[in-house]
Amino acid sequence: MTETKAIQAIKAIRGRLLSFVAEPAGPGDTSSYRLIEDGLVVVRDGRITEVGEAADLLRGLPEGTPVDHHPNGLITPGLIDTHIHFPQTQVIASYGAQLLEWLNKYTFVEEQRFADAGHAERNATFFLDELLRNGTTTAVVYATVHPGSVDAFFAESERRGTAMIAGKVMMDRNAPPGLRDTPRSGHDESLDLIGRWHGKGRQRYAVTPRFAITSTEEQLEAAGALVREVEGVYMQTHLSENLREIETVRGLFPDARHYTDVYDRYGLLGERSLFGHCIHLEEDEVRRLSESRSVAVFCPTSNLFIGSGLFDLDRLSRGAAPVRVSLATDVGGGTSYSMLRTAAEGYKVLQLGGQNLPALAAFHMMTRGNALSLGMGDEIGVIEPGRFADLVVLDSRATPAMAHRMETIDGDLDEELFVLMTLGDDRAVAATYVQGRLAWERG
Repeated sequence: MTETKAIQAIKAIRGRLLSFVAEPAGPGDTSSYRLIEDGLVVVRDGRITEVGEAADLLRGLPEGTPVDHHPNGLITPGLIDTHIHFPQTQVIASYGAQLLEWLNKYTFVEEQRFADAGHAERNATFFLDELLRNGTTTAVVYATVHPGSVDAFFAESERRGTAMIAGKVMMDRNAPPGLRDTPRSGHDESLDLIGRWHGKGRQRYAVTPRFAITSTEEQLEAAGALVREVEGVYMQTHLSENLREIETVRGLFPDARHYTDVYDRYGLLGERSLFGHCIHLEEDEVRRLSESRSVAVFCPTSNLFIGSGLFDLDRLSRGAAPVRVSLATDVGGGTSYSMLRTAAEGYKVLQLGGQNLPALAAFHMMTRGNALSLGMGDEIGVIEPGRFADLVVLDSRATPAMAHRMETIDGDLDEELFVLMTLGDDRAVAATYVQGRLAWERG
């Protein structure tokens, strides 16, 4: 009986293995990654125990160990999305509005439906199905103001064994009555959710004031109190996405030096704080984000779709005061759940700014880089012993156009990754593993 359980707890996944060991210095930086052309990942009880050449490791596996073989697949760590809205699965692809109109015309209307527990549960199931179909195994997620929406999301994530960070949106003004809480109820409901979910399995909580326009000073103080009271919680919000948004914040907080100062004065900056967008920042804002080790989240697809502006990666990550940067889809302002398509849009945004995003840098951001931005580099983002076996199998010949392009690429990893990044989407995901268990498979 004991031996049978031990065998069942072990499995292996075979294929080409790609994992980063450092941030790439540029195209062709072979020192930044480890590539094993015929590799094996050995998994026991959800975590990686061995990684190496298949020929070496297969001999040491216990008899009967199942081996999933992907001879034509490129296996990378599961992709990580650092800013996405779970209630917006039926808002995605809504026509013709910029940020504030888009929120009032589409988003706030849809989010009121999440007061219904059944609706929240159905959407949580769809949302996690869609993430896994796109190779995303960890995400930083906005729920709605309703505590039940958070319960539905975390319950579904816990059932699947995924590592998710999420929180109840806090909004006590400038929103419909059905989406407003109060400083006290927002604090207490968030604290109750933290008690239920933060640290349960692989779930983590993010204190989530939506943005300064929808939170009074009292509510931002309550959010800061939560960050101070509970060790290890995250904080997520929006910052400097849209010019009209920035003007509105100036009117609501006339004593603040700038938009970032609104959050700073309530203790919301820090190494576990993620600020979506960060497009139109003043120099002092960049300095404070850098000093506090806060994370600026690059959401290229939604910035284009909602017409917000162009992210300046060089200014933030390579300036005199470097800011930590992560990459995210921002569904439903973003129009794709695919981190591959998001990276492609990021490449185009940066091209318009006279900058570049090499494929190695993009894949590092989607895996190890985003894991480090979340402080989770010891758990996810790389294929190394001790980490959770969250993996995605990518097919660089998934579509006729990709296969046709790949005919001209003779073993050049940079070019192959660029094909995946620019022509790939959910169709390029052959399989997704969560803790070594097959969570999604094409076909």
